[in-house]
Amino acid sequence: MYSYITLREKPEMMNEAAAWFHEKWGVPEEAYLECMRAYLDKETEYGWYLCLEDQRIIGGLGVIENDFHDRKDLTPNICAVYTEASYRGQGIAGHLLDLAVDDLRSKGITPVYLLTNHTGFYERYHWEFFCLAQGDGESEMSRMYIHR
Repeated sequence: MYSYITLREKPEMMNEAAAWFHEKWGVPEEAYLECMRAYLDKETEYGWYLCLEDQRIIGGLGVIENDFHDRKDLTPNICAVYTEASYRGQGIAGHLLDLAVDDLRSKGITPVYLLTNHTGFYERYHWEFFCLAQGDGESEMSRMYIHR
């Protein structure tokens, strides 16, 4: 059985979570730690959400101001959505997305945006294509989704 948590519910997992996200996306651990500390210190409500199996991270995502794209007006952004390969197809990412959207909405933060190259995946979870956006350092445009 899986448990879904915010990092505020288990702040002792911050270092493990930062290392896990770094391993998946190659973004420096310190960048994750900086965002996570701001969330834990309540400097921001842009949070971090994890799916655990027996206290082991098997899925996660974060919310940040801007996910490295040219549309600075579209904020906040879901980032770093990842589910371990052997756990995919079970709705874990969808549950994490819903958890984040609901949590933000409860704090008066809506809409939420997401930059991706996937098509068809996020629509399953009530995200709508919004526009194309230029990712920092990317030659191709990416798809920007919105959840209202």
